[in-house]
Amino acid sequence: MRTLRYVMLAGLLGAAMSAQAAPVTYKLDPGHTMVLFSWSHFGFSNPTANLGISDGTLVFDEQNPSKSSVDVTMPLSNLDTHVPALDKHLKEADFFDADKYPTVTFKSTGVQSLGGNQYKITGDLTVHGVTKPVVLDATLNNVGKHPMTGQQAIGFNATGTLKRSDFGLGAYTPKVSDDIKLDITTEGAVPKAGAAQ
Repeated sequence: MRTLRYVMLAGLLGAAMSAQAAPVTYKLDPGHTMVLFSWSHFGFSNPTANLGISDGTLVFDEQNPSKSSVDVTMPLSNLDTHVPALDKHLKEADFFDADKYPTVTFKSTGVQSLGGNQYKITGDLTVHGVTKPVVLDATLNNVGKHPMTGQQAIGFNATGTLKRSDFGLGAYTPKVSDDIKLDITTEGAVPKAGAAQ
């Protein structure tokens, strides 16, 4: 009888450890996500625009980060520089051509732990109908129960650089810089059971 108890206890502990080690899927929150990009304007200023997201899914495997992934969609309709005329210009054909290419997407192809709370995320960024690999340096800010909702939550920051000319967006280079700096912050939560996806 005692042996049976030990076997059952070991089975329960094994199941609990497997559940804990399993990848967790989070829906990213557009209201707590900013996808900022900035550039040099003739060397005089460094404007910043926020793209945000409409939809995003983050799968995070704390025990085996290489099994993690991220997939986000960023609609150009959300583009916001706080300058309406600039928003309009960036959506026109000499830049994003938003009527023809209304979204920007990012799909990870690899996640590497660098130790501590630091990660390298490699993925395919599609802008203006062109897909190129980019690398993001990510920091895990927090993971655990959200104090307001009680849901399992996660938060990351990430930075990176890219050349806009790689995506067919090279207008006015080099006076307006080809290099674009990315600065991203996001948080997400495990959807509640029965919640609309």
